[in-house]
Amino acid sequence: MQMIKRITDSDMLGGDPVFIDRVSRYSSRGIVIDGLMNIAMMYLSESDLYKLPGGGIEDNEQPRAAFLREIKEETGYEAEITHELGVIEEHKNRNSFMQLSYCYIAKAHHHSSAPTLTENELRLGMSVAWMTLSEALDVMAVSLNKCQRYSAKFMLLRDRIILEHAVNLLTGQDRAKGTYLNQ
Repeated sequence: MQMIKRITDSDMLGGDPVFIDRVSRYSSRGIVIDGLMNIAMMYLSESDLYKLPGGGIEDNEQPRAAFLREIKEETGYEAEITHELGVIEEHKNRNSFMQLSYCYIAKAHHHSSAPTLTENELRLGMSVAWMTLSEALDVMAVSLNKCQRYSAKFMLLRDRIILEHAVNLLTGQDRAKGTYLNQ
């Protein structure tokens, strides 16, 4: 997969980027689109922020399978991956932690069950909110601007980059090949 971005402390604090040479956590995430071109955004009521669906890859799990599992757990939807976007690295020097995220676009097919959230996701007040591409970009910008927590800023910057990358791909496809849903 292609490298989308390597996020470091310098993206938020300035200065020279410093890279961590060992992956601390592998994850899978991206955007989920329904039949009306709405995006699934995960709302965290505890902090009044929005993020994209996704999470950690479990032992012996493939990145694509992890993203599909995370979609089902967090939204209750079955989905299929339609595009590989690439990878993003988050180099959190304050925590000596590097996360590598495999990023995808998936199409939601049908709602098959209620979300099965972890205790931490429940504590954060996580719920799914479907919105247009424009609304998703707007709530990501607002979330990033008001967030003051170090690790959360990395998460929000990462998710904004993924969303922007996906929107550019999808809108380019709209012009070149007709609508995304007809593919």
